[in-house]
Amino acid sequence: MVRKYWSTALGTAVAVALIATFNTLGQTKIYQAQATIQFDPNPPRPLGQKVESIVDLGSGSFWDNREYYETQYKIIQSMKVSLAVVNELGLNRDGAFLGNLPPGAPAPEANVPEENAAESLRGRIKVEPVKESRLAVVKLEDADPQRAQRILAVLVDTYVQQNLDDAVTSTATAADWLRNQLDKLKVDLESSEMALHDYKEKKNILSVALDDQSNMLREEMKQLNDALTTVRTRREEIQARRDELSKIKADNPTDLPAAELLQSDLLMTMRGQYEEAVRTRDGLLGEGKGHNYPDVKEAEAKAEAAKKALLSEVRNIQGALDKDLAIIKRQEAGLSGLFERAKKQALDLNLLEIEYNRLRRSKENNEKLYSLVLERTKESDLARVLRVNNIRVLDRPLVPRAPVRPAVSKNIAVGVFLGLILGIAAALGRGLLDRSVKTPDEVENDLGLPFLGLLPEIEPNIDVVPYGKKGRKQKLPPRGMGNELIVHERPTSGVAEAARTIRTNLLFMAPDHPYKTLLVTSAGPSEGKTTVATCIAVVMAQAGQRVVLIDCDLRRPRVHRIFRKGSDVGVTTALLDESIDDCVLDTGVPNLSVIPAGPIPPNPAELLHSAKFKNFLKQVGERFDRIIIDSPPVVPVTDAAVLSTLVDGTVLVIRAFKTTKDLARHAARALSDLGATRAGAVLNAVNFSRHEYKNRYYYYRGEGYYADEAPPAADRKAAREDESESMGSAPPPA
Repeated sequence: MVRKYWSTALGTAVAVALIATFNTLGQTKIYQAQATIQFDPNPPRPLGQKVESIVDLGSGSFWDNREYYETQYKIIQSMKVSLAVVNELGLNRDGAFLGNLPPGAPAPEANVPEENAAESLRGRIKVEPVKESRLAVVKLEDADPQRAQRILAVLVDTYVQQNLDDAVTSTATAADWLRNQLDKLKVDLESSEMALHDYKEKKNILSVALDDQSNMLREEMKQLNDALTTVRTRREEIQARRDELSKIKADNPTDLPAAELLQSDLLMTMRGQYEEAVRTRDGLLGEGKGHNYPDVKEAEAKAEAAKKALLSEVRNIQGALDKDLAIIKRQEAGLSGLFERAKKQALDLNLLEIEYNRLRRSKENNEKLYSLVLERTKESDLARVLRVNNIRVLDRPLVPRAPVRPAVSKNIAVGVFLGLILGIAAALGRGLLDRSVKTPDEVENDLGLPFLGLLPEIEPNIDVVPYGKKGRKQKLPPRGMGNELIVHERPTSGVAEAARTIRTNLLFMAPDHPYKTLLVTSAGPSEGKTTVATCIAVVMAQAGQRVVLIDCDLRRPRVHRIFRKGSDVGVTTALLDESIDDCVLDTGVPNLSVIPAGPIPPNPAELLHSAKFKNFLKQVGERFDRIIIDSPPVVPVTDAAVLSTLVDGTVLVIRAFKTTKDLARHAARALSDLGATRAGAVLNAVNFSRHEYKNRYYYYRGEGYYADEAPPAADRKAAREDESESMGSAPPPA
């Protein structure tokens, strides 16, 4: 496609390159001044590293974050800095700056709002960080190099000064705020100290720490708890002894607990006396002495007395135990009361300690805050006086010597490159948008029609000789008739050879049932169907057959003009007279007659569809061997569709490089839907100089049968006789 439409590609490329060149040369020269700014991550610290400044100027981990640098770049290009520069230099009244005029150009008067001038200045500022460093290059573009250097110098100085002013202002603001907070904290501290003192005085809290008092109560409660536990243990022991003694029976006082016997010698003696008396009595009774025996009575008396004494002693012991138990219970009650009071004191001390701690914490916090704010206030006052800045100008801007825009060579190279790209794209687009039928392969493959042949493009007074020497064009003398009769007037021309090829293909399309009546039509107007019909009729007549060319284009007839005949008689008059005698006219071409269209009727389609027209074709068929019918296009009107049902075959004429595939496909489908016999398609007005025919279809351009000179008349006659014999008809008379 690019080789085919090389002119489009070349024209587009040249146009784009010229536009880029003239546009580049017409642009105003722009100069660029630049300055380098350094961001110091470790600014001077006269107060030492331990003293932190109110405003972070770069120390700490904040500098590890690239957001700080990006923020500074945006500040350099901010409206605040630009407005300060505009105010200092009066750029809102500088017409040369606002119009970006080169040096020496007359500057118009101007007085625009400062915001507009600042926006114009911001559009010319660029900030580019230097890779792997803490440097940034600030650039300013202007048509005047002196003005660019002056504005950029003021810009960087303004930015550095504003950075320092912002730090000092922030420090002063923070110092004032700290001073106000210091006064408030001092009042709060004094208030918290007095509240703590009043609370200690009210609650009678001594200087002894509450923790020490709590420990003392805890120790006292422990001792009381131990004593109470001991008393309770003692009470349980006495209660147990008493319970055991209460179990002694009067009839058996010897059944005493072992502990009592061990603890009382008297009780053991009395128990022994009682047991001795009982044994004496039981011994006497055992000797057979009765109860009335004096010794027995005496023994019983001793035993009873010992028993009473023993029981009396037991009761004395029980009484002593009761007294001890009562004493123990009183001790227990006293210890319990002491323990509960100590416990209550401990709980009260806990509540006292909670409130005390709250007041003490408040006082300590206020004291810490006061100390911290006091320290920071003093440091802020010192920092405000020091005026430390972490940003400085490393390289001052210089006057630029050479312009940065336009880059003439670069722009021209880009223009040429883009021109080539756009040229190739234009050629490809033109090729893709071209939907016309161009080659025989497209006729057969895309349209599905048999290819009968092609006719070269016929130029006025010029013969294209594709079968001559390399298809060169030859100037010939003017012909007596139109270009349509070139086959008759120049029988050795390439057009004549192509027409004979079409004739041969038509004859061999149906050798058993040759086409006697042929309809020549096209998909649309101006595709050369009349020329093709005339050429086919002439070559048929040259073969020795009686041929008639009927002009059935009853809308825009042309056949009578080709043969310079009148239009008074023709098809329409023959249909009225029902005779063809008056309408068959001689053409001057041997064996070829013509029937013009005649007067144009108002209803061509109905006329061609009538029985009179069928009778007309029958009469013509009885007189002639071949009937060639020229008709209107098949797509716009229905005349050709009606005629296609009355003929033996239909030839569809396609104009090369003009008829679109869709239109030709629509015409072929219309004929197929009517059941018409499609003899094939003829590709008309082929230009062999086009790209499609340069490297392909070379056989249409090769060495022809004839040389540059026409063959002798006798040889042409013999050739026609040979061809007429192959077609099955007698040669015409000499």
